[in-house]
Amino acid sequence: MQRGDGYVVAQAEELERAGNWTLVRRSLDCKAFGVNLVEIPPGESIPEHDETGRDQEELFSVIAGSATLVIDGEDHPAPPGTFARIDPARRRTVRNDSSEPCSVLIFSAPTTSGYTPMEWA
Repeated sequence: MQRGDGYVVAQAEELERAGNWTLVRRSLDCKAFGVNLVEIPPGESIPEHDETGRDQEELFSVIAGSATLVIDGEDHPAPPGTFARIDPARRRTVRNDSSEPCSVLIFSAPTTSGYTPMEWA
């Protein structure tokens, strides 16, 4: 891991782990948003939850394997390259119904974070 004045560069294997979770935010000391990588073994899922209490909007990105996003009880197939943005009040989980592990990158931030998009984006 390389740390400089105002930056951190790291490979995934250098980041802190907790079970199936790679703690990206904590390892890189992100302050404006949350970000973690989870590897979900076949037949398993992350805990179902909403983010109402923390007012967190979440963005899920499937980067490897095949997942199923479950939003308010509705299944959404999510092959690699899938992105999903979910409002705080929606119940969500990610399930792996396949025979191979899947990896999902999850970003979060309060809806009141004050983000201002760039003009061109």
